[in-house]
Formats: sequence, structure tokens, C-alpha cells
Amino acid sequence: MNASWKNIRQLIEYPCEGILSKVIYKTETQETTLFCMSKGSELTEHTSSKNAIVYFLEGKGIFQLEDKKIDISDTLYISMEKNSKHSLQTESNTSFLLILFKD
Repeated sequence: MNASWKNIRQLIEYPCEGILSKVIYKTETQETTLFCMSKGSELTEHTSSKNAIVYFLEGKGIFQLEDKKIDISDTLYISMEKNSKHSLQTESNTSFLLILFKD
């Protein structure tokens, strides 16, 4: 087994506008992507075809999961089942890890 580690804080870089994403880990069963979103950017409502974990590193905004509005805070953890409707609106620069689990 190969060990792998990264300092996530060093990988965070906010774009002037919009969203920057970087795949930081990928195997046959899992994919981890770092998202860096500028203040005021959004991900409109969509679904994921896989089970997922969203782990917010920093930022503020609203994460909508199905019919629940969740205030974003540093180190917020959200677990989502596949096909869950979700969206995100940022109020400040916001970064998070999205971990997708393949069937």
C-alpha cells in the first residue's frame, strides 16, 4: 500500500471570480476534489450520481440539501446519499473537499 498525503491548506487558491476545482486523490472506488469558490459564486441545484461527503474547510454561505438550508461554517461535514438535490451559494471565499464514492 502506498502512503499519500497533502497539505490541503497549501492547495487552496481562490480565483478572482467563479470556481476552481482540483482532483487531489483518485482510486477505483473514491475521488476527492478540492473546490475553491470566490465570494458570491454559486453551484446551482443539481444531483450527484454517487454517495458523497462534503467537508467545508473555510468560508460562509448557504448549502441547500433537499429542503434544508445549512449555514456553512469552517469544518462543517455533510454526508449525502446519491441523487440528493443540493446547491451552494457563497458569502465569502469558500473551500471544501468533495469525496465521491463509486459503487
